[in-house]
Amino acid sequence: MTTILVTGATGYIGSHATLALLRAGHDVVGLDNLTNSSIKALHAVERLTNRAVPFVQGDLRDRDALARIFDEHRIEAVMHFAGLKAVGESVAEPLRYFDNNVNGTIALLETMTSRGTKRLVFSSSATVYGDGAKSPIAEDAATRPTSPYGRTKRIIEQILEDQCAADPEWSVSVLRYFNPVGAHESGELGEDPCGVPNNLLPFIAQVAVGRLPELKIFGADYETHDGTGVRDYIHVVDLVEGHLAALAHLERRYGLHLHNLGTGRGYSVREVVAAFERTCGRTIPTRVVGRRPGDIAVSFADASKAARDLNWRAKIGIDAMCADAWRWQSRHPHGFR
Repeated sequence: MTTILVTGATGYIGSHATLALLRAGHDVVGLDNLTNSSIKALHAVERLTNRAVPFVQGDLRDRDALARIFDEHRIEAVMHFAGLKAVGESVAEPLRYFDNNVNGTIALLETMTSRGTKRLVFSSSATVYGDGAKSPIAEDAATRPTSPYGRTKRIIEQILEDQCAADPEWSVSVLRYFNPVGAHESGELGEDPCGVPNNLLPFIAQVAVGRLPELKIFGADYETHDGTGVRDYIHVVDLVEGHLAALAHLERRYGLHLHNLGTGRGYSVREVVAAFERTCGRTIPTRVVGRRPGDIAVSFADASKAARDLNWRAKIGIDAMCADAWRWQSRHPHGFR
C-alpha cells in the first residue's frame, strides 16, 4: 500500500481521513502545527486502528521540516488539508490567510517537486463559487469567491492547474466540498473547534451540551423558504471516502481532476436545528443576529461528476449526521480539551 503524507492530520477532516487511510491499509505520516487542533485527535485514531502514526508538529511553511519528512519517509502521495478555514476571520485577517494557505501550499509543492512526489489530493471548498452560482452547483460554474478564505482556495487551485500544465507527470485531485459535519460513529473522533465555533453543527452541539447559552443565527432575511441560509451538509465519513476514491482515481491518471463532494440536497439553518433537536431530545435556544461578511444565501452541490468518475456518492442523511455529532459532543463535552 501507499505511504501518504496528511497535512492538517489532527484537524477535523484530516484526522478522519487518517483513520480511513489506515483502515484501507495505507501508511500515514501526519503533519500539523496544532494551531487549531489537538494531538489527542491523532491518539484517538491510533486507538481506533491499533496503529501508530508518525507525526511531525510543524508549520507547512517550514521548508526544513517538510524536507525532513520526505527524507525520512518514502512519501508517495499527499492529502493536503492544512490551512486556516473561517470565512469571517478571513475577512478580518486576509493577509494571515493568504500567507498561511497559499504560501504554505507553495512550500509543500516545491518540496514535493524536489523529491519527485507528484500525486496530490487537495482539500478545496465550495466557497470558490461565491454568490453568483445557481444551485445545484456543477464544477463548470463560474468561480467568484466572496471571502479571502475562498480566494485562497481558488488561487491554490490555479497554482495546481499551472503546475500540472508545466509538468504532465503530476496527478492532482481538487475536491470542492460543501459543509462537512458529523463525527465518527465510535464517538471518539469529532469536530473540536477552538473558541466559539464558526460552523453551524458544532455551534448547535455546544449549545445542546451546555457550553454555550444559545445559537446565533446569522441572518434570517435571506431569500430562502424560511429566511435562513441553506447549505449542503455532508457527513465527514462520506467526505473522506470521497478522498480515498479520488486517491485511487489518480493511480491511473495524470493531470488535474476537479470534483464536487456533496449530497446534492440543501438544508436551512432552522431545518438543521430541528434535526438536531430530534436527535438530542433538547430544545436549542436561538437568537437571530446580523449576517456575517462573506456568507451567501444558498449553496448545494451537483455531485454527479464524482459519481461518474470516482464511483462515489454520499450515503448518510441529516438525522444520522446530527446523531453522530451529538454522540461525539455528549461524550466529550469539552472536546479533546
